[in-house]
Amino acid sequence: MGARDNAAPVIIKRKKVVGGDGHHGGAWKVAYADFVTAMMAFFLLMWLLNATTEKQRKGIADYFNPTIPINRISGGGEGAFGGDSVFSEDQIAQTGTGAAGHKPTEERQAKGQSGTDTSKDKETAQFEKMARDIEKSLTGTGGESMVSQQLARHVVTRVTDEGLIVEFFDLDDEPLFLDDGIEPAPVTRAIAAMLVRVFGLVQNGIALNGHTRSYPEMLRENPVWDLSMQRAQAMRVLLEQEGLPRERIQRVTGLADRKPAVQATMSVRNNRLEMILLRSQL
Repeated sequence: MGARDNAAPVIIKRKKVVGGDGHHGGAWKVAYADFVTAMMAFFLLMWLLNATTEKQRKGIADYFNPTIPINRISGGGEGAFGGDSVFSEDQIAQTGTGAAGHKPTEERQAKGQSGTDTSKDKETAQFEKMARDIEKSLTGTGGESMVSQQLARHVVTRVTDEGLIVEFFDLDDEPLFLDDGIEPAPVTRAIAAMLVRVFGLVQNGIALNGHTRSYPEMLRENPVWDLSMQRAQAMRVLLEQEGLPRERIQRVTGLADRKPAVQATMSVRNNRLEMILLRSQL
């Protein structure tokens, strides 16, 4: 008995083993899901940029950036409790319910229900109507056309934020310039005369852009920059000779082959000129 009392006690240790760090083992799944969602949104954005026109992209942007206020008034009460103070015209957004001051200045008065000045909207609407009328004159959709069928093959139009663009381009059997140079062909002279007649209906400024197709890289001197600029200048001279006032020309630019109209950069379709009827506010 004495010997057993002097024996060292036996201690049993039980160790709990947890494998794989279970308390945070699924966090990577959440991070991966966020990554996949972000990539999906990115590729969707890239697809939209490539698959939509400029007007459609503007409409999408306007959808996510509305200009019409949700509430006509900012507060639930009237007077000071409605958010009005002596500094309202300077610091608080005008909501269209009327100016806070009894005699506000013209630039500080309420602008209407949308809270914005409608003068620019009117100018935009007027330009859009004018652009449609000119397009109808060029295409003949509104009655008589000011362009013959031969010239119409070279011409396309579109409206952008910059203005109305009338683009005229080479055809395989009928180039705008002779011998792939800078001498205007008869069809180009006819187009210049037609454009002067059409654009004579308005007084907006005009810009000219010259574009060329790409040439083989093995050429010692690539002519695209000189060609695009010289052709745009030749068109400017033709327009002035046909009676276009020179002060209406606001810009002449040569863009070489940097903005092709078709993916085949060496296609003659990329040999083109753009005559832009600028918006009045630009």
